[in-house]
Amino acid sequence: MNFVELKRLYDQPLFDLITQSRAAHLEHWRGEQVQRCSLLSIKTGGCSEDCAYCAQSSHYSTGVAREELLPVDEIMHAAQRARAQGATRFCMGAAWRGVRDGTAKFEQVLATIREVSQLGMEVCVTLGEIGPNEARRLKEAGVTAYNHNIDTSPEFYPEIVSTHTFAARLTTIAAVQESGMSVCCGGIVGMGESADDRLRMLEVLSNFQPPPESVPINCLMAMPGTPLAGQPPIDIFDLVRLIALTRLALPRARVRLAAGRTRLTREGQALCFFAGANSIFYGNKLLTAANPAADADVALLRALGLEIEPNEDSEGRGTAVSGDTWRV
Repeated sequence: MNFVELKRLYDQPLFDLITQSRAAHLEHWRGEQVQRCSLLSIKTGGCSEDCAYCAQSSHYSTGVAREELLPVDEIMHAAQRARAQGATRFCMGAAWRGVRDGTAKFEQVLATIREVSQLGMEVCVTLGEIGPNEARRLKEAGVTAYNHNIDTSPEFYPEIVSTHTFAARLTTIAAVQESGMSVCCGGIVGMGESADDRLRMLEVLSNFQPPPESVPINCLMAMPGTPLAGQPPIDIFDLVRLIALTRLALPRARVRLAAGRTRLTREGQALCFFAGANSIFYGNKLLTAANPAADADVALLRALGLEIEPNEDSEGRGTAVSGDTWRV
């Protein structure tokens, strides 16, 4: 979709917009299922990038200590626990600018991926900038998806990051696509960007070829010590509009309600699910930010008549059902 098309949809009355997005959701997905993903920071802190939202940047004093890459057995224990608790996707994030083929840390990550991939879950990693060789080796090791968010619009991006460019993000994404790995790519809202910036971000995402299979929508967690520490939470109706528009622009993508759910009410999250979100991260922490407790998530899904997507059906796609209900 182009910007004009997106803005026409976005500017509709809210109920008209989410009615359309709900119909698109039910056409491509089982309306009652929500995928639970688990995210583990396998290397925390000390990142050389200056992303204004990130507590792991070495440019800011945030209290997040630099740690070494976790050993394989510790990561495997976390992955096994995640699977036992219902996760169908295990994501591993490392706080560094990128990795290069032939380095010891990259070989250690590959060894970890080979082990985790034997557990039957989708394997997603976010390791910063990579090129074609790294992408090929990650896929061979068992990575099913690579996360590399574009964060915001090309125009607003320089306000958030100065140590790399928006074009550099797209170069990594192109290498991922060339390798055959799926692309997990979304953004962060509530950083001071305009509504038009959000639409421009979505315009870029919707014109990827192929489209991203997963689009995480993160609400800024204003971390103490970062330049964005004083940003207020995004208005819930603005978030719901963006979720709905993402579902319309990318009907076959997972729309992941990602970071920032601790700042959303149960009712706000329910609106996001209705509008088209069908995946959440669970566990009490996302990298360095707080996340709702797993039992709170289970209680919310149960109250809404939603189900955790079973391990044996990680794709979760289905046909539309008759009527606008939560059941197939």
